[in-house]
Amino acid sequence: MQSHKILPSLATVGLLLACQPENQIENIDVQYPETKKIDHVDTYWGENVPDPYRWLEDDYSEETKAWVKAQNEVSFGYLEKIPFREAIRQRLEEVWNYEKVSAPSTHGDYQYFYRNDGLQNQSVLYRKKGPDTQEELFLDPNKLSEDGTSSLGGSAFTKDGSLFAYAVSVAGSDWRDIYVMDAESKTLLKDQISDAKFTGIAWKGNEGFFYSTYDKPDGSKLSAFTNNHKLYYHQLGTEQSVDVLVFGDDNNPRRYVGASVTEDGKYLVITAANSTTGNELYIQDLSRPMSPIVPIISDMESTHYVVDHQDGELFIFTNKNAPNNKLIKTSIAALSSDNWVDVIAETENVMDISTGGGSIFASYLKDAITEVKQFDYLGKLIRTIELPGIGTASGFAGKMEESEIYYTFTSYITPGTIYKYDIVSGKSELHYSPKVQFDPSQYESKQIFYTSKDGTKVPMIITHKKGLKLDGKNPTILYGYGGFGVSLTPSFSIATTVWLENGGVYAVPNLRGGGEYGENWHLAGTKQQKQNVFDDFIAAGEYLIKEGYTSSDFLALRGGSNGGLLVGAVMTQRPELAKVAFPAVGVLDMLRYHQFTSGAGWAYDYGTADDSEEMYRYLKGYSPLHNLKARTAYPATLVTTADHDDRVVPAHSFKFAATLQEVHVGDHPVLIRIETNAGHGAGKPTSMQIAEIADIYAFGLYNMGVSFPKK
Repeated sequence: MQSHKILPSLATVGLLLACQPENQIENIDVQYPETKKIDHVDTYWGENVPDPYRWLEDDYSEETKAWVKAQNEVSFGYLEKIPFREAIRQRLEEVWNYEKVSAPSTHGDYQYFYRNDGLQNQSVLYRKKGPDTQEELFLDPNKLSEDGTSSLGGSAFTKDGSLFAYAVSVAGSDWRDIYVMDAESKTLLKDQISDAKFTGIAWKGNEGFFYSTYDKPDGSKLSAFTNNHKLYYHQLGTEQSVDVLVFGDDNNPRRYVGASVTEDGKYLVITAANSTTGNELYIQDLSRPMSPIVPIISDMESTHYVVDHQDGELFIFTNKNAPNNKLIKTSIAALSSDNWVDVIAETENVMDISTGGGSIFASYLKDAITEVKQFDYLGKLIRTIELPGIGTASGFAGKMEESEIYYTFTSYITPGTIYKYDIVSGKSELHYSPKVQFDPSQYESKQIFYTSKDGTKVPMIITHKKGLKLDGKNPTILYGYGGFGVSLTPSFSIATTVWLENGGVYAVPNLRGGGEYGENWHLAGTKQQKQNVFDDFIAAGEYLIKEGYTSSDFLALRGGSNGGLLVGAVMTQRPELAKVAFPAVGVLDMLRYHQFTSGAGWAYDYGTADDSEEMYRYLKGYSPLHNLKARTAYPATLVTTADHDDRVVPAHSFKFAATLQEVHVGDHPVLIRIETNAGHGAGKPTSMQIAEIADIYAFGLYNMGVSFPKK
């Protein structure tokens, strides 16, 4: 590759923003870095497709590092000129600074919980022996790195609570190192596992644990293709080099392999999959040395996991012949699905399952709102649980012997509040309520249903101050995801309160591709039906405009990862729909996404350009990178990504931003903000979160011509 210098382009983009009369905003001039183009062409099904910014895929090259530095200088130079940027950051910091506590869990003689004093980069793990005893610090992730960018990426206690294993992510990477601690003395054992990825930690008694990882890839750990996930067993007191391969076959690789051990310790449960939907299911009897791994489900047509083992019977959650999910049981001696017996049958509402205290808790989504029912192990309904309000309840999990469990309730205007639930009486008792600078009585959050392009009814929750004028001038964030069966349910965000208190509207539609209405809703937004997702999002924006909540001059599109694809596709298909676009850590090159890290596992939702000419042309027809058109005015765009994102590699965002800057015309800036020492999002320190959100809000409001605070 030829050496390349970053030079300012000859063209200077002057920004003349559409302002409210009382909010005159000065112009900001932007000079985009000149990005080198190379003569690279790929051929798909006889068609040549140029990829002039292919060199930006090399995340280790000095050229790419220079490009990142130059782009950040331009982007942060622009953001620093927004006069109220610092005021937003300070307000975010102010409202963020409150104590946050997790629901507790019991291990051995202690009750453990996480707490963040307010602005700590990572939450700290504490413990105490009883409700009236003094708490003690158990593990402080803030001490794992000086800048707070190392975080816990999973942990597990042994059943007796004497040993604690925890995984550490550095700079947001999906690669983790696992450490083991003696829980009583809080001293580290010599055991250490390096470079585990997409892993749980499943203890086999106190002897050792199971974990998952890939063979170390050739080339960059952050972007190289990974395909063969393997399950290993680590015996305590031994070196990682002698860990035993339990499951994984070089001749028949699976992209995702996971493990758990039933609560009674009798069975190892293995899941194996090649995509994010559907999996094989296996068990192994841990009470008999060298016992075989026995298949329960040998295909990947449906999704299943083992919930519990009781008296020779397995309880399995599945969507096999039940797109809204059900719970079945089957004898260990007769595992075939022909012998399955329904315990909790499928209903019209999608269901999830948890257990605790000898009960089964079925959590249903009814139009994205939670309803929870308690059952016994025979499938008999004990009660429908009375929740504190309309919103999202999560938790309802604990050990078999516990008489009380905990759950968290939240909505878009209700901070996450923890309740203690008595399993016998069904009574809920307030355990912890955060003290937040937010008065829910001043706001409203309501669900509406709008009609998408093909006539499908789609729910959306719209949140704003009470008494909002429907005059089309309210700054509005339309947030979406629409993929992988992920459900967007009402959840409180302290960052969103700063948007709302400034007169903003926050709208979240439940797009097809998600899981709010079960597997059929998910499938309606996959492969060659993916356009349904974009149409649903566009129709949501049109509804907000039609009803006077906002207008195109005050609308921002926001989404991350698969939601970044959503924003990228909609802003290229309908560039006039919104004033601002925020594609975050997005999948933006749909022809090559499956050639990086574990991206091939997303093919169930997307399909790949290698599948067929028809699939290739469909993908190319909406791929954000390939649908940026020359001399087109796009929304003011702030692409966000991170240099250690090894889930959706930053090359997607790099190539998209470079192309966008090349083809865009008009008054709006199109910038990329690249976080350093950060990944896809998990474990991002508080300071980074606040800084990034402040920049997003400042960029959005400034380009809408709205000041902060709103006059």
